Amino acid sequence: MSRITSLLRRTFGVAKEHVGTDHLGNKYYYIPEQKSWTGRVIRPRRLVETANPKEFEYMEGSIPSEWDAWIRGRRKQPPTTEELLQNERYREQIKVRAIEAEEKDKALQAKEYEEGLVARPVQTQVKGHASATQFEQTEFSEDPVSTANTFQPGSWTPPGSKK
Repeated sequence: MSRITSLLRRTFGVAKEHVGTDHLGNKYYYIPEQKSWTGRVIRPRRLVETANPKEFEYMEGSIPSEWDAWIRGRRKQPPTTEELLQNERYREQIKVRAIEAEEKDKALQAKEYEEGLVARPVQTQVKGHASATQFEQTEFSEDPVSTANTFQPGSWTPPGSKK
């Protein structure tokens, strides 16, 4: 490192090189290996300045996967615009194919139901918890059973008492 570079770094701070910007407005930087004033080597770093700098507003997918791989060092070169566009088109094709496959599967399933090849699923209501001793027993209980929409306070009385 030259003396001029060292002087500039001490005067203006760490020199970060702008590498690129994604379609979301995030800016990516590379900080080359440097030596501190004590002579200690500071390894190179990669960082991102998000378009939305509030940490609590970060959402999964705020950084494209290609840039994420570059930030984490899983790739040596930052992604190109062409690569990003190509991968985005590929993801859209996958989504369309998934929807088509799901529609085809539903149509096949409906046909099998109509022809009687497959039995329709039975709607069962399991009461209790699997760890309870009375799970799946046919005995009826006088214990109150309620669903959230039909519950009426005071509608249940203990067995043996008159209302």
